[in-house]
Amino acid sequence: MNAPFSFTSHYILDKTYFSECFDESVTIDTSLGAFYKAIGFVLVGTALLLTGANAYASLFLVGLGALEALSVKFKKTWWLWRQMMSKAASNEVKLTIDEQGISSKSLYIDSSILWSDISKLTITSKGFLIKNSNGMSYISKRSLDTAAIEFIKSKA
Repeated sequence: MNAPFSFTSHYILDKTYFSECFDESVTIDTSLGAFYKAIGFVLVGTALLLTGANAYASLFLVGLGALEALSVKFKKTWWLWRQMMSKAASNEVKLTIDEQGISSKSLYIDSSILWSDISKLTITSKGFLIKNSNGMSYISKRSLDTAAIEFIKSKA
């Protein structure tokens, strides 16, 4: 008789973890389409500035367009900075994988994903992207052993 599978691991929510999470889960769009909102703000702000309607509002829109363009250009840096400023950063997370699902617990996070709630499980080169009704989660393979990786793959 097979014993039920259970795996527990600990990892730190540090910059390398967040960077890996971003790299594995986000596709960066650097096409012109990603800058349409920024271009729109700059054009509307410039048009208002040329008409002399309200110089402050016009310059605000031009500045907002520049900020939007920078947020597209430096998307990863901006996202990493926000994660590192969160209260969950630099905390240890206890990851448990068992027959019921995957749970993560730390000082600020208490999350459980049941296997039945997973709508899509994508295997990446460095981890697993898990999509459920609450959004998307990422689990790095560096905090898992071979048996845990194979168990998750079997649940896919």
